Amino acid sequence: MIKTVNLRKVYTTEEVETTALNDVSVEIKEGEYVAVMGPSGCGKSTFLNVLGMIDQPSGGEYHFLGQEISKFSERKRAGLRKRNIGFVFQSFNLIDELTVYENVELPLLYLGFSPAERRTRVTEVLENMALMPRKGHFPQQLSGGQQQRVAVARAVVARPKLILADEPTGNLDSVHGEEVMKLLGELHESGTAIIMVTHAPAYADYAQRVIHLFDGQIVSENFQKGCKP
Repeated sequence: MIKTVNLRKVYTTEEVETTALNDVSVEIKEGEYVAVMGPSGCGKSTFLNVLGMIDQPSGGEYHFLGQEISKFSERKRAGLRKRNIGFVFQSFNLIDELTVYENVELPLLYLGFSPAERRTRVTEVLENMALMPRKGHFPQQLSGGQQQRVAVARAVVARPKLILADEPTGNLDSVHGEEVMKLLGELHESGTAIIMVTHAPAYADYAQRVIHLFDGQIVSENFQKGCKP
């Protein structure tokens, strides 16, 4: 599904040049569950943003679903991203003016789904995540755990091949954090590939493989023997 070769990302200002990713080469298979760990500032979020086609790499190759996309235009990257990738962020990134139903429906509007298909898909995902009783609520009326469940529902409603999760439990207590991790585990079992940035070793245990980054480079990869269900 994903292959990077000597991937680099450099941020340049008038005063300083910062290398966020330095010759990162990795392969991730369809349906794989990968955790990315490392200290703050090591390039984890940049790595996720490049894989999610939000940021363009400064050098190297990025192959996604068999296409080398590192030189794609923003428009072409956006089209590929919308059809294939869902995002879950630490800060939820829900739209306060929209209800739960409308937040989850939004990706389908962008993709041009018919009203009937949108209704079917949104209802299905809200029921699966026990959110139907909250469908008319606004984000500020929900707990942190409920908001993150809405964010996960929004990420999966278009049935993407890949979920990118950046510290999805970072703003949650342990109970709600475990709830979100179980949701991600269920998505993985259904065949969705997941790449998750986390600081928590206990949550990394849910993954099949753990990639450790340091100073923008992969320093180790561990394949898990006893992944959590």
